[in-house]
Order: sequence, then structure tokens, then C-alpha cells
Amino acid sequence: MPKPKSKLEKIDRENIEITLEDIKPKEPGIQPTRKVKEPSQSAIHTALNEIKTKEGVIGYILRNTRSASIDLNDPTKIIDYAVLSSSAMDTGDELSQTFNLGEIKHILVEGRNAKLLAVTIGENNIAIFMDKNVDHNQIYKTLNRTA
Repeated sequence: MPKPKSKLEKIDRENIEITLEDIKPKEPGIQPTRKVKEPSQSAIHTALNEIKTKEGVIGYILRNTRSASIDLNDPTKIIDYAVLSSSAMDTGDELSQTFNLGEIKHILVEGRNAKLLAVTIGENNIAIFMDKNVDHNQIYKTLNRTA
């Protein structure tokens, strides 16, 4: 005896039509989520290359689910920089959840001689390393033009 079909298996998928009414929220005040336009990878790379030419910028790490791109003045410290940027992002997320801060726009870690600006644009995590005297606000503005 054949196994009975589940409700999902009984649906004729070729004749399915979804209208705007189907995706409207059932509860007042709840809006359907809209897909945010992702910045293009080329726009992000262009901005990062512009930033990399500024005096005092040590380099950057660009990471997403599909790839990673690293451009640093001192390639012997790639692992150190990668660990620092990943730890800063993870700690920022953890602090945001713990203290109910909402979405973090950027993270700034400042040391004795250098600083790190960590930004998330779409699904891209960007860490920019610079000397302490570099204006990180200008770099942040340059990155935000891509978003």
C-alpha cells in the first residue's frame, strides 16, 4: 500500500499564485520585511582602495560568507589583525545583546599607537586598521557612501 501524501506533497506547485494580499501583515503595526539593497562588492572595494591610500592607514580586512580580502602593509601580522577584528566584532555583538543596545553601526578599538574601525555593511564585515592620529570618522563616512 503506497504511503499517503502529506499536505505539502498534495499541493500542485505549478499553479501557485501569491498576491500582495497574501503577504500583508495579519496584525496591525507589523510591516513585512523588505529586502535591503546590498552594496555591490565593486563599490566596497573601490571605497576600501580609496581609504587604503590615506596616510596612516595600515590596511583592511573585508570578510563575508563567500570570501575574504586582506590588504595590510605588514603581511606577517595577518593572523593578529584577523583575530583582533573578529574578536572586536564578536564582543560588540555580545555587548549589544547583553545590554539590549540594538544594531551596532560601527566599533572603534583604540590602542596606544593604532586603532581599529569595524563596520558591517550588508553581509560584509570590514575592519580597517590605522594609526591613532587618523580621523576614523572620515573613513566611516567614505564606507557609508557605498551603503
